[in-house]
Amino acid sequence: MEQSARRENLPGRLIRTPLGMLVWRIVVLYAVLMICRAVFYLYNAALIGPLSPGEIAQLLAGALKFDTSSVIYADGVFILLSLLPLHVRERRWYRGVMFGYYVAVNSLLVVATNLADTVYFRYTQKRFTSDEIFFADNDNSLQLVGKFMAENWYLVLVWVALTVLLAWAYRRRVREESLLRRGWPYYAGGVVLLAVAAGLSIAGMRGGMTRMTRPITLSNATLYTSESSKANLILSNPFCILRTAGSSSSVKFPRYFSDEELPMHFTPVHQPADSTALNLAGRNIVVFILESMSAEHSAWLCPEIYADLPQKGFTPFLDSLMREGLTFRRMYANGTRSIQAMPSVLGSIPSFRTPFVLMPQSLGQSCLLPAMLAGQGYSTAFFCGSEHGSMGFGAYARSAGVERLVSREDYEARHGTDDFDGYWGIWDEPFLQFFGEELSSMPEPFFASLFTLSSHHPFVVPEKYAASLPEGYTKIHKGVAYDDQAFRRFYERFGGEEWFRRTIFVFVADHVSSEKFADKTRSYPGNMHILAFIHTPDGALRGQIDEITQQLDLMPTLLGLVGNREPYFAFGRDVLNEPRRPQWSVSYDGEFRALTDGGTLRFDDAGSPVGEPTTADSLRPNFQALLQQYYSHIENKNYTVHD
Repeated sequence: MEQSARRENLPGRLIRTPLGMLVWRIVVLYAVLMICRAVFYLYNAALIGPLSPGEIAQLLAGALKFDTSSVIYADGVFILLSLLPLHVRERRWYRGVMFGYYVAVNSLLVVATNLADTVYFRYTQKRFTSDEIFFADNDNSLQLVGKFMAENWYLVLVWVALTVLLAWAYRRRVREESLLRRGWPYYAGGVVLLAVAAGLSIAGMRGGMTRMTRPITLSNATLYTSESSKANLILSNPFCILRTAGSSSSVKFPRYFSDEELPMHFTPVHQPADSTALNLAGRNIVVFILESMSAEHSAWLCPEIYADLPQKGFTPFLDSLMREGLTFRRMYANGTRSIQAMPSVLGSIPSFRTPFVLMPQSLGQSCLLPAMLAGQGYSTAFFCGSEHGSMGFGAYARSAGVERLVSREDYEARHGTDDFDGYWGIWDEPFLQFFGEELSSMPEPFFASLFTLSSHHPFVVPEKYAASLPEGYTKIHKGVAYDDQAFRRFYERFGGEEWFRRTIFVFVADHVSSEKFADKTRSYPGNMHILAFIHTPDGALRGQIDEITQQLDLMPTLLGLVGNREPYFAFGRDVLNEPRRPQWSVSYDGEFRALTDGGTLRFDDAGSPVGEPTTADSLRPNFQALLQQYYSHIENKNYTVHD
């Protein structure tokens, strides 16, 4: 009878062993990750799209692989300490430390980051990576986190509930008992288990352990779906954070061509001596970088969206300027984040795997638009209503050759603190008025750039305009209408100034809005389509550019307009003077992409082609050469015409 009872209790005894309890706790983590994924999908279903039963099975298969990596990245130390072949693991204090590690680390690194990713994805359509950790250096970061938590309180409740689940499911009161209790079998068996666990952990982090297996990266998610939005559903944190940590210094990329062949397919060196476009030499240049100004906000750019709606767009004043200026009807952003727009617009340098500004190699030798104009006698300044040093904008502007930085502190020193929006900086309308005042005293010719702030989360406008501005169809539309009104008043006040009539005004969005309205803007390439145009008050520049353009094209085009004859370094093209350069928009979203009239060229992280052949394949060598040029210059830390 006693032997029979022992046999009957064997399954229970196995569960209570250190290995059995560890397996149970890992299974709980898989369940928690799947719950987080379900919440992620429910919150972002409109962006990701519907899932068919067949897709769900495929996505789950990929999710298990990435969740395995996430679990091991977060709990690798816990796994090894749980199987440590020493009796110290049976001590009460040791068990308390292990319980605290399991609950705290997984609550923060697994649950909290995945739920934060649920909200973050709407703004950049990418998963939370190490870049965001190194970039989150604003003094108001805690305030913004509090705002997000208040707005998404139900996700906070989910986080609390899952943390409680982790603590309950840990089964802390269960006393673990090894089947091998003493002597050399205890230690020998423990060492074997530890070695096996270590091997399996390495395999789990790599995504396999065959000779052909390479450590999985974010782009491996595309093996389970051809749609990048659904690939994001497969991914999970902390895999995305820890797998990208340190990647900012990586410049590995295939060498497609020899040094002699490479410039025959693409070169970032421009020789503008034969430019024949309208010469606006000596004019001032003002570049407005507009926060979240999607093309879909404009009825002039996207009339079909508003054909059957009572409110015909939210940028009536900017639309009027577009009718009078040179409009890029098919301008696409080169990234999804503000910090990616800065080098694209001011330096004609794209961002691929890692935002260029966040790469240590970005501090190499360069001669970008502000520096080139400064060398031609321009005074230069960069304006942003946020606090000095916020978001890294000013730091990059300075590295690009800007002489003077003007920020919230400068505004408040003259106009007081009443115009702070409570979140990001000075409201755009008063800051634009201040901007005009400052330009009126700048020596000409000048180059000045201003980054707007108000058309952004938390989607608020000054109280005095809350009732008069249109509500719109998404949360951002009222803020967009506010900025449009702010520019109208800027033009009304300063339009009669002499410097104003001698200025080339450039308007370009940093990226599309997180709040999508039209169906076509929820997926590529519609989710990269932005507002962009050039306006000259005297009407010197008019027309429409219907071909594909990108933010990278603005620097070359401006240099052409002001009659620059010096060679320069840029990955874009002078739209008015370089018809032989590829007409495309390049970007990265887990894979390298070039949008062309003939289709989209795609390469995976290893540089291999992805997807079915298209009529764009004739440009494949050019895109390969662009990527090779980019990473070669990153490697050499040199962004000038002289290597």
